[in-house]
Amino acid sequence: MLAGLAAELRGAIGILAKRDVQIPARHLSGAPGSAGAGRAIGAHDAADAAGAVERPAALGDDCAAIPDGDGYLLLAAEGIWPAFLEGDPRFAGYSAVMVNISDIYAMGGRPIAVVDVVWGTSAGALEPVWEGMVAASRAYGVPIVGGHTSARSPYNALAVAIAGRARRLITSFTARPGDVLVAAIDLRGKMHADYPFWDASTGTDPARLRGDLEVLPALAEAGLCDAGKDISMGGVAGTLLMLLETSGVGAVLDVAAVPRPRDVRDLSLARWLLAFPSYGFLLSVRPGAAGEVLSAFARRGIASAAVGAVDGSRRLTLEASGERQTLWDLAGEPLTGLGREGAR
Repeated sequence: MLAGLAAELRGAIGILAKRDVQIPARHLSGAPGSAGAGRAIGAHDAADAAGAVERPAALGDDCAAIPDGDGYLLLAAEGIWPAFLEGDPRFAGYSAVMVNISDIYAMGGRPIAVVDVVWGTSAGALEPVWEGMVAASRAYGVPIVGGHTSARSPYNALAVAIAGRARRLITSFTARPGDVLVAAIDLRGKMHADYPFWDASTGTDPARLRGDLEVLPALAEAGLCDAGKDISMGGVAGTLLMLLETSGVGAVLDVAAVPRPRDVRDLSLARWLLAFPSYGFLLSVRPGAAGEVLSAFARRGIASAAVGAVDGSRRLTLEASGERQTLWDLAGEPLTGLGREGAR
């Protein structure tokens, strides 16, 4: 069972597409203002961040984290998959704002504002995209403050960028051997009919959306978690691979322990492990803090569970019912090309 699951995950476009990150990784390694594999800005740096604006930002996190005063300025951007934009332009617009907001919270921050770049073949083509972006902006309370719009393009395209701030960071570079892997996913949603997206956002009370996301900066500021990512394209499997690569570690993932809706037809384990949830986070937590982290999500009605453990192997190993199968050996086959050379 696990061999077939591993083969399906390895061949998934959501994971293989992460290899495209090797292109900017190659060009930006050693560039001015960026840090390569040898230096990351982590939560442990917060105490000496004041006056350290010249310190480079690490490559490979959900956001660029730039030390600024008593915290960090966070910057991120997302482009929207063209097929998704064509097939469901309103939800694509909504998602473009939503996923950027998730990136900010994933790093223990709070969003400030977004800007957009929208290209369309006509004004009519842009209408549903803008309806979706504005709906998400209102739901999450994050204003759209500028950008670029053109209705005279030979194609439709969309990208959104965001700024935020964090007092203490959750980063991709601080997972340690011995950590407990915690997955937190809002299961109060539904799968998109045509795309691998789990939507627990549209139609949900905005106050609940914002309160649920506040769990992340609260955990960071309480010192309960300093390592993790939001679950993005590539799902749980792809996101965990990226977290392990940037931290230079490995892990065993208990696939049966990942929170999963039980009443959705045709939702195979592989499809779920590759799904992009509107609210989903993978955290690497010190064992002594795992109980408090799980309780914080439970208080918000978010499904969460300990789903594995971090080790020093630099491999992602799947586990179920006592069986184990290696999904990816990052030491021999990098995914994004960003990260540490080995466990600290």
